[in-house]
Amino acid sequence: MKLLTATGVLLFVSASAHAQAQAQAQAPAQTAKPCEELKDEISKKLDAKGVKGYTLEIVAKDKDAEGKVVGTCDGDTKKIIDNRTPATAATPAKETPKP
Repeated sequence: MKLLTATGVLLFVSASAHAQAQAQAQAPAQTAKPCEELKDEISKKLDAKGVKGYTLEIVAKDKDAEGKVVGTCDGDTKKIIDNRTPATAATPAKETPKP
């Protein structure tokens, strides 16, 4: 009788663990953001920080692209790349000759 009870408990625990693992594996796909929505969110954050001269580009995850990856979207199939344009160097003020 103890063997039957132990077997039942093990089967129940095993089934619970399997169901939980499946739920965790499906969770990222359910919470994946569309690329345009994530791009808008990132753009708003950069604007709020006063960042100027940037472009955000959506590319396939396996594509090589220049820039910094700032997010992934569409179920981790695409990535958002941040490309910054170089800031123009400030020209130093000319010194006025002293008499």
